Amino acid sequence: MKVGFVNIFGKPNAGKSTLMNALLGEKLAIVSPKVQTTRHRIKGILTTAAYQIIFSDTPGIIDPKYKLQQKMMHSVKSALEDADVALLLVDIKDNLEENDELFASLKLKVPCIVVLNKIDKSDAALTAGAISFFESKSYCKKVVTISALTGFKQEKFLKEILELLPEGEPFFEEDQLTDLSTRFFVAELIREKIFGLFEDEIPYHTTVLVTEFKEKQSLIKISADIIVNRESQKAILIGTGGQMIKKIGSEARVDIEKFVDSKVFLELFVKVRPKWRDNDLFLKEYGY
Repeated sequence: MKVGFVNIFGKPNAGKSTLMNALLGEKLAIVSPKVQTTRHRIKGILTTAAYQIIFSDTPGIIDPKYKLQQKMMHSVKSALEDADVALLLVDIKDNLEENDELFASLKLKVPCIVVLNKIDKSDAALTAGAISFFESKSYCKKVVTISALTGFKQEKFLKEILELLPEGEPFFEEDQLTDLSTRFFVAELIREKIFGLFEDEIPYHTTVLVTEFKEKQSLIKISADIIVNRESQKAILIGTGGQMIKKIGSEARVDIEKFVDSKVFLELFVKVRPKWRDNDLFLKEYGY
């Protein structure tokens, strides 16, 4: 049986979360057009009779400016250390030299597949040039082209990965999809709505903490705190007459009900924690 950790690396907004969700056929990682949506290393487990692949979506690689971003880069480091195969994801319209510098700096000692994403937005000449560019790099074992958003041949893609994976015993039960809790994914789905509904700095100054998750006979009661840095951000999230907080709640509840396969009663509260992104105690409490 082929078994191994296949970890996805790349710049912010290359499409890492979209790729992992497509490979799993399940939405585990939240997605947004905004950069730095992913803050944690999220594992998704794909098991058949012939293989078990543990995919990891990782935060986009950046130069950290505050402690939250430092924690994000620590999760990238842990993924670098246990990878059996690395998927190096590139937006085909992005600067190839910058991506090359980034991938070379990772100093990966495992087989690397360069995945050229968003080829639906490319042409034949641009794609051929990008393939040729990465094929010449010492870290690149092979180059694959995909469009993670509009679809690609999953079986063919998995075959390329399986050729490079070792044989072994599975790490997880065959029906296990992830190693993270339901509470974690509930918080992420709420955070995804904030990324979708608000502009500028609000999503980056916000995190979500699920404080209550009670399974009752007919529904699941969930309470969650939305944490912000400043009172002005709290006012924006709540909105006039509570309009925005209601919108976040109603949109999040739809996705949470799909995820937990149950009716949900969702309560949201907004709390101000000044400079929480640079406070080790707060970061630990919020799961970073």
